[in-house]
Amino acid sequence: MIAPQGRGIAGPDTSTDTFRILHVSTGNVCRSPITERLTRHALTRRLGDPYGGGLVVESAGTWGHEGAPMEAHAATVLADLGADPHGFIGRELLDEHVIRADLVLTATRDHRAQVISMGHSAGLRTFTLKEFTRLVRAIDPTTLPDPERAGGVVERARALVQAAAALRGWLLAPNAEADEVYDPYGAPITFFRSIGDEINQALDPVVTALTGVSTRA
Repeated sequence: MIAPQGRGIAGPDTSTDTFRILHVSTGNVCRSPITERLTRHALTRRLGDPYGGGLVVESAGTWGHEGAPMEAHAATVLADLGADPHGFIGRELLDEHVIRADLVLTATRDHRAQVISMGHSAGLRTFTLKEFTRLVRAIDPTTLPDPERAGGVVERARALVQAAAALRGWLLAPNAEADEVYDPYGAPITFFRSIGDEINQALDPVVTALTGVSTRA
């Protein structure tokens, strides 16, 4: 699904029936591809294949290797976790990616700062992945729109982002490292697997909150 083009620099166009999730890391060959494809896999498990509801999942890198394939260990980890690593092409993060995104989830706080520094009113919709997970866990799902009604998943996703942004100043990380997903580039496959598991665990409550469907459903 491709969202309409021509969105203004003030932020995402909330009048459309599409909600774009953008995952950001450094090279867009390890962490953000893993996160993108695991998100798609989790949505498919909950909503069916192809998953509907107007959700679009993408990724890019702040120093992205434009046109590069996913790192081989990252692809192995995705396959081990049941997700599809095929057909991935790396991208460098551009203004248009941030402008169109309704939710930006970054690997680290530095990535978050870089996205926010690009402008486009990105501050209220940009979080590290682990930060967003922590905030989502504190949100009562009964306060979010019903995902079963027409357009409900998109409405629910937008409400979730707003609720998380409102909580950010009240629910702080226990330490500086709590919101980081470290770069496995160049590391052995064992470290890639630990990062894959870490990302997968962080995504589970996020996708559950977005869809209203638990992983066991």
